[in-house]
Amino acid sequence: MAIADLDLARYIRSGDRIVLGQACGEPTSLVEALIVQGAGIGNLSVFIATSFSGLFTPETASAFRLSSMGAIGALRSMTKAGALDVIPVHVSQVGPLIAAGVIPCDVAMIQVSPADKDGNHSFGLISDHTKAMVEAARVVIAEINDQVPFTYGEMIHEREIDVAIAVSRPPVQVPAGKVTETDEAIARHCANYIGDGSVIQTGVGAVPDAILRLLHDRKDLGVHSGMLGDGLVDLFEAGVITNARKEIDRGVTINGALIGTRRLYDFADKNPAIRMTPTSYTHDAAVLGQLSRLVTINSALEVDLTGQVNAEQSGAAYMGGTGGQVDFVRAGARSPGGAALMVLGSTAKGGTISKIVPTLAGPVTTARTEVDVIVTEFGAAELKGQTLAERTRRLIAVAHPDFREELDRAAFEIRQRGF
Repeated sequence: MAIADLDLARYIRSGDRIVLGQACGEPTSLVEALIVQGAGIGNLSVFIATSFSGLFTPETASAFRLSSMGAIGALRSMTKAGALDVIPVHVSQVGPLIAAGVIPCDVAMIQVSPADKDGNHSFGLISDHTKAMVEAARVVIAEINDQVPFTYGEMIHEREIDVAIAVSRPPVQVPAGKVTETDEAIARHCANYIGDGSVIQTGVGAVPDAILRLLHDRKDLGVHSGMLGDGLVDLFEAGVITNARKEIDRGVTINGALIGTRRLYDFADKNPAIRMTPTSYTHDAAVLGQLSRLVTINSALEVDLTGQVNAEQSGAAYMGGTGGQVDFVRAGARSPGGAALMVLGSTAKGGTISKIVPTLAGPVTTARTEVDVIVTEFGAAELKGQTLAERTRRLIAVAHPDFREELDRAAFEIRQRGF
């Protein structure tokens, strides 16, 4: 069926709960159809974990209630407008919550690649909780996009698709951000923790890209991550990433989401060295516990003087989400020879605000009991096993010099009481 012939009212009922494929796996043709036709169906709710398409605005989403696990990507504008319901949840729990009906899924809308000779479509660019959506839904509507790469791992057979829509359009792309001097300084400190044979978990963005640029002299790096960006392609092509020393999945990169540009998508197409798996594998503690030398890299909006991390909210603005941070922080901190790096620039708003703070302005995303290493452009503060008083000293040492005296005064009480 062509997208122009799709009448959603034939498949979607008033009151249905719809779950969409997310990130660069967002089925944009189906989303556009839902935006146009949703009001005619009525009383719909929609869940999407993240979105980079820019299709959702307070005006376009007015026909349904939109919810998400955070204000990630283009959804940030929706939280500012009060048009997004945020569910605080680890990304690894989205699939189980869908399976249990806590996040209801009457209708699954997904994007897939063309089928192979056996009738199997790959999930292409996203595999995190897609299978859970398909298994829970009354109706599966799939956008079969001939510009989506065929990736190995999670599949759906054509018999499992209730409504197949053929499209040909570029999938959502997320270009790399501009790397600043601050990003480069942070990256240099992070790279010190990544040696030959390390296994990397990273997100996408300027700091991860800056770190990856510094690793071309390493040997036999491995990857086990919730997402991959363009920055890893260079390391693959240079022979730096081989996955040869991993205790499990030797020779194969494990990943749940491809978030990048056509270069990444073309590299992943029919590439047996990349396996797309659900969060029940990418984020599972038992799986991650088998990896030594695991170095995880995650970001923060602010860190308080005891090591608590806020990665979600800046003042009144909800700007992030829980994501997979906690799962990977725990894994990296416990991995023999590994580390869990939490990265952030030392200041915000043109250097007028310190991001090392006496007290968090938002929620605790990662507890201080889980935190391992905090990295800013001024160095790395290793906090694991340190007293609260010592943590204040180490964190102030990596704060911006303009704020260290002020932070030292705020830390005095913590040092006096010892807790």
